[in-house]
Amino acid sequence: MRRRAPGAVLVVLLVAAAGCGSGGRRTTPTAPQPGPPQVATPELTVRQLVGQHLVVPIAGRTIPAVLTARIRRGEVAGVVLFARNVGTTAQVRAMADRLQAIRQPAAVRAPLLLMVDQEGGEVKRLPGAPRRSPPEIAATGDPGTALAEGKATAATLRAAGMNVDLAPVLDVPREGGALAAEGRGFGTSPAQVAVYGTRFARGLRRGGVAATAKHFPGFGAAEVNTDAAAVRIDAPASELRRIDQAPFRWAIDAGVDLVMLSSAVYPALDPRPAVLSRRIATGELRDRLGFRGVSISDDLQTPAFGAWGGSPGAAVRATRAGVDLLLFAQTYDGATVAAAAVEDAIRRGSLSRRALEASGERVRRLRTSLAGPRA
Repeated sequence: MRRRAPGAVLVVLLVAAAGCGSGGRRTTPTAPQPGPPQVATPELTVRQLVGQHLVVPIAGRTIPAVLTARIRRGEVAGVVLFARNVGTTAQVRAMADRLQAIRQPAAVRAPLLLMVDQEGGEVKRLPGAPRRSPPEIAATGDPGTALAEGKATAATLRAAGMNVDLAPVLDVPREGGALAAEGRGFGTSPAQVAVYGTRFARGLRRGGVAATAKHFPGFGAAEVNTDAAAVRIDAPASELRRIDQAPFRWAIDAGVDLVMLSSAVYPALDPRPAVLSRRIATGELRDRLGFRGVSISDDLQTPAFGAWGGSPGAAVRATRAGVDLLLFAQTYDGATVAAAAVEDAIRRGSLSRRALEASGERVRRLRTSLAGPRA
């Protein structure tokens, strides 16, 4: 059993970490909100518009010519890297620099989102920080350790040219569940996960890297990973909101940049996977918790979407649900097929171009915010 801070201390720390004494509900936005997004993209082609929502993978350690051409046309928002893409930090940095150097059209010009899963423990793509897994960070009993590990992780990512971490995991693991077995949680209570996960995210952002809270509305009760199979979580809505969503509320109040939607089904909220559900991706995340940042799907190329038209059907449904970024982790060709399905839905009028423009503006603001000097 891993050591953790006493519950009473954690409640005090939770309030201090979030900087809010109103039960986790924000009274003022953490970032300036000048009103509705000022959409300035009517000149974009449909393919460029969809590209502002597209995150694609690379097969190896070289940038394929088709991806270079797509970026040059302004049809990609980001690239996700995995262990298959990583040799050394210098090699990844060289690839990142080449990606960022590809000249995009003026209408969409902004840094690409270059992202990795750098959680710590078993899920770490780059050599370096974090040196501890999430359970080990929480076991120190010191939230300052989570902040320091977040800052160190940001330094690791920036040295490799990355600007987005697909972390921290803010799920509350249940005994016998997949995340508990994988050692990916910051504790076993909502308070503990919120304190340490939010501090880790804050350290990332202070180091110039955008953090991603995942997997909303909470994946801690899952028995298997959605990478391997379709998952159904039969927790009642009251439990999901009281336990699983609590850490996300605190992270949102603390200004987290991105939130990743789960691919599991939560029948108490919607019969569709969360990432395909407007009730969850918009109703729960934005309307109920007040999130104003960028939402991102989990991998849309998994068995979880077999009953939903595969990745093309999932991409259309996730976009309709209000998800800002569509993440594809398996194949570049599969990502482009799914993107084409979204393009077709816009042309047929079954997806709103105006909604995609507003969503794309959220993505543009995030990309622009990451334009500072890199390590």
